[in-house]
Amino acid sequence: MRVFLAGGSGAIGRRLTPQLVARGHQVTATTTSQDRLDWLRALGAEPVEVDGLDAVGVGEAVARAEPHAVIHQMSALAGEPDLRRFDDWFARTNELRTAGTEILLAAARATGVKRFVAQSYTGWSNTREGGPVKTEEDPLDSDPPPAQAKSLAAIRTLERAVLEAPLEGIVLRYGSLYGPGAYEGLVELVRGRKLPILGSGDGVWSWIHVDDAAAATVAAVERGGRGVYNIVDDEPVRASDWLPYLAEQAGAKPPRRLPVWLGRMVAGEVAVSFMTRIRGSSNAKAKRELGWEPSWRSWREGFRHGLTDEAAQARRAA
Repeated sequence: MRVFLAGGSGAIGRRLTPQLVARGHQVTATTTSQDRLDWLRALGAEPVEVDGLDAVGVGEAVARAEPHAVIHQMSALAGEPDLRRFDDWFARTNELRTAGTEILLAAARATGVKRFVAQSYTGWSNTREGGPVKTEEDPLDSDPPPAQAKSLAAIRTLERAVLEAPLEGIVLRYGSLYGPGAYEGLVELVRGRKLPILGSGDGVWSWIHVDDAAAATVAAVERGGRGVYNIVDDEPVRASDWLPYLAEQAGAKPPRRLPVWLGRMVAGEVAVSFMTRIRGSSNAKAKRELGWEPSWRSWREGFRHGLTDEAAQARRAA
């Protein structure tokens, strides 16, 4: 197929392009950086420099590519995570999830595209009530921490727009990403002991390696049906389990432990929710309907052997 990949130089996009090319697809990939054009070309894509919020530029780029499928991987996170001002940290990404999605959908419809695959998220967005692991049938959080309200609203807007569009809309809810190009900020926080375990650490996380996220996206492009899919590994895990293990693998001191009341004062309500209340996600639907299996079935294996390209290559060689 001819595939238009919006966000080709992002954490998932940079791993997705080679996988699409290897499957014989013709890829047009966008970036906002002129410096990335030759880099994308080297990965096998036809690169295009365009801002995802530029309706005219996006429309022209999609029309020139004449794609059979469009993939929305646009995001814009940069710098150290700011959990106290979560919505401010996600402001540009939220624009890309709302206005950017509408622009890309309009371009896809105008060009006669049949399949549209979009990046979403699963984890803190899940309802924080009931059991520890949620499926696609469970509701999103109805009462998120105030600092995340705009970001959750942007996720809802993206998913509704894609699923209600008059084409085959597919939403991929990726879990928390790690791996080459997706872990540096997190590891620096761990090494600096800036990510403490709060309270019991009972918040449940679902992780996904960037290469597995890319492989699931290829599966969705080739054989996915309209709907929502959780893209996570096989092992949801409590924060009190994964955080010390990541510190060990990163050669850092064990994370600090703080009571909830102090954590709320120091780090804010979002951090408390991440560490004590969030729920994990099931990948059963994606495995069943997309015919996809994560190669890094557990975050434990991935943290040990897949954080960098060098580590992943060594693991494959072994």
